[in-house]
Amino acid sequence: MLNTIQKNQLKIQKNNDEYRIETTGNDSWILTEPLKSQIGKEDVILSFEYFSLKGLDLLQIYFGPVINEARSKTIRKVALAEGWIKFSVDLSADIKDWGHAGDILRLDFGTLPNAEIQIRNIQLRPFTEREMQIAAERTEKKIKEQKMEGNLKSYLSSHFPGQILKVSVSEDKIMVKGNTKSVNNVYLCDIKPYQDVTESTTYDDPIIVKKNSFEIILPRFVKKGGFNYDRVLSKWVLAQKIKEGYQLVSSAHYPDVIYSKYNLTKDVSKGRKGLGGFSFNRGHVSDLDDLDITSATVNIWFGKFMFSKPGPGRIAHQYNGKFYYFLEKKVAEFDSTFLLTSQKGIITAAILLVDKTEQCSDTLIGRLLQHPDMDPAGIYSMPNMTNPASVDCYAAALDFLAERYSRADRKYGRLNHWIMHNEVDAGWEWTNMGEKSAAIFMDTYIKSMRMCYAIARTYNPFSEVFISLTHYWAWTSSQHFYPSKDLMEILLQYTKVEGDFQWAMAQHPYPQSLREPKTWLDKQVDFTFNTPLITFNNLEVLDAWIKLPKVLYQGKIKRTLWLSENGTNSKTYSDQDLAEQAAGFAYTWKKIEKLDGIDGFQWHNWFDNRKEGGLRIGLRRFPDDETNPGGIKPVWNLFKAADTQNENEVFDPYKKIIGIDNWRQVHHAGPIQ
Repeated sequence: MLNTIQKNQLKIQKNNDEYRIETTGNDSWILTEPLKSQIGKEDVILSFEYFSLKGLDLLQIYFGPVINEARSKTIRKVALAEGWIKFSVDLSADIKDWGHAGDILRLDFGTLPNAEIQIRNIQLRPFTEREMQIAAERTEKKIKEQKMEGNLKSYLSSHFPGQILKVSVSEDKIMVKGNTKSVNNVYLCDIKPYQDVTESTTYDDPIIVKKNSFEIILPRFVKKGGFNYDRVLSKWVLAQKIKEGYQLVSSAHYPDVIYSKYNLTKDVSKGRKGLGGFSFNRGHVSDLDDLDITSATVNIWFGKFMFSKPGPGRIAHQYNGKFYYFLEKKVAEFDSTFLLTSQKGIITAAILLVDKTEQCSDTLIGRLLQHPDMDPAGIYSMPNMTNPASVDCYAAALDFLAERYSRADRKYGRLNHWIMHNEVDAGWEWTNMGEKSAAIFMDTYIKSMRMCYAIARTYNPFSEVFISLTHYWAWTSSQHFYPSKDLMEILLQYTKVEGDFQWAMAQHPYPQSLREPKTWLDKQVDFTFNTPLITFNNLEVLDAWIKLPKVLYQGKIKRTLWLSENGTNSKTYSDQDLAEQAAGFAYTWKKIEKLDGIDGFQWHNWFDNRKEGGLRIGLRRFPDDETNPGGIKPVWNLFKAADTQNENEVFDPYKKIIGIDNWRQVHHAGPIQ
């Protein structure tokens, strides 16, 4: 517990076990309450959960009652956290003779004023079993991954003597076309999702290549290791057999053409207004009509409704000969959601989220889906694609959703697109697979994208998969976060080397500070492709980037770009704060009207949410608000008026708040460089 009296240069509010701290100087600190008894020998982990939109430049821990530098530990960066995440630090090498009854800690919250952090569940505890496992494996894994990272970079930049030119997948066959300069011990091999193309030295049933130019037809379905396997998930490569195993003589290539079970027509959005996190059971579904909603995102947590065994109220789904089971009650909720949006012509995208094992309804499913290197600090996990059983489980979950919500008769509605996990540039927080380099992280993430793409296209030939990104474009908040521009460059590399596919972008261009709706005041932005942030202030950069020739699908088609999670905040429900929230949207919408590279704007959160660290980003108030539960806010009226004949009538009063005389003033007229 923190001692709210013993502090320096900070403001603190306490609500039950939660503390909200704001620094007011460059020496901000607070003491803990004295220990009531001696700590256990194994209580060497200081842990808490925190929420901080800016993070801290450092956190210093002093071991009191004697406070001096010799008895302290410094953590050089506390990353921003736009959701509640776990933080832990190992004090075993620093505690020494500390930990007796009456001892205290002093927590120093960096060197900058106006930093904000919320903290809860502060405790001293032993290593968890998972933390012990991570610590034991870390050194060995780092050595292996450093080698793999070098191999990946070499692979992506190599010019091989052979080529896979085209891969076509029919209902039951796969055709692979290619060429090679030599046919001496050269084999065609398929790389499964749980294999690493640069690390594999053996392959299942390699096929000898007998001609320099070849076209080989193979069965689509095979049985390996006790599993039926659909080779639509594979990528294909040429490898030469050598003494040590196999050596690549081509880059790998994913399917270019995939047979679709359903003969569907393409659903096209009628506008750009959308809602994020939509669900039929949240109420106020009349907003779909009142706001003229044309697109929506739907959160899907596999672990909440997927089971490994049959049981009451579970739907059986067979994938490649194996049965998995889905909770009927939860599926019915999705049915209601996708039926409603389909009937109204609303384009939908599922946001695919992988829960931690302990949060899954079936622990076996949780262990299969959670990445083995996930750090406990993360909120969600990268899918586990390191073994056949996990690949089969993940593929089965995707297959269940794709088949059910792609039917030609729309019996259960329509799921059009797939947003792959959440804010992967902030992967430590939202798509965790442990401490990884950008190259290693993206190699796995792209496998997940490709798997979903292949399965979705098996049913719907127009499905797209979206990469999900924050507004931190060329700037990162810590070693655990990746600049999103860097990840996009890696994705473009893979697309060039392993064959193009119709990926899209789901970007979250919140204002620089999620709390501050006056985005026109953002300072960490410019109008170049190396801007630190992409916010509502400089959306012209994103619009220009998506149109670059190197970014176009097959060099010809602009990729879909959604602003799939974004909004402006009302700090309180005062008239001024609500007006500033509305002004922030008016400024943003007037920008978007001139940017035809942006295809959708999904407002998040639909309602103010108590779990978002005090933010009020909703179009509606908190559902449990004391005076007007779920009531509409002024920004709701602007959202309704957007793209209608009375838009300017509703928007114009907010020019004064923005400080402009004409809406043309919100646009950037110069070039993007």
